[in-house]
Amino acid sequence: MAPAGTKRPAAGTPPAAGPLHGWVLPVKLPPPINPALVKHAEQRAKYAQNRVADRITSFAGSMAFVYIHIIWFGCWIGFGVEKYPFGLLTMIVSLEAIFLSTFVMISQNRADAKRQVIADQQWQTVKEEGRQNQELLELSRQVLELTKTIHAETSRPPAA
Repeated sequence: MAPAGTKRPAAGTPPAAGPLHGWVLPVKLPPPINPALVKHAEQRAKYAQNRVADRITSFAGSMAFVYIHIIWFGCWIGFGVEKYPFGLLTMIVSLEAIFLSTFVMISQNRADAKRQVIADQQWQTVKEEGRQNQELLELSRQVLELTKTIHAETSRPPAA
């Protein structure tokens, strides 16, 4: 039995890899359930450069990335790798910022592509619903005409 105050995972949920899993390692998002997004993800996964960019942006957006840099900068300064004003460290960090900003733009482009896939699918749904609505209106008109015809035939006085 779990100690009081602890949460157990729901039935069927795999346990976390460890106590630091959510704090250090990047959180893996669940796969998309929208069929259009599933197809889009499959198309992106075909190319190695997309898989690499996705992994880099996933890691660079994690707390593990932050912790590694805190340790790296602390050790660099603490062990006196170079003297103040840390020219080499500044250059390394600047180059890293250039590459990371590129990966941020790649990630934004990927998000825009996903939004476009969803928007296209929603537009197709709207057009299909419009077509169905027109069909229903036509059927309603036909039912109304039949009802009027039946009412006119049944409300006549019987012929003698």
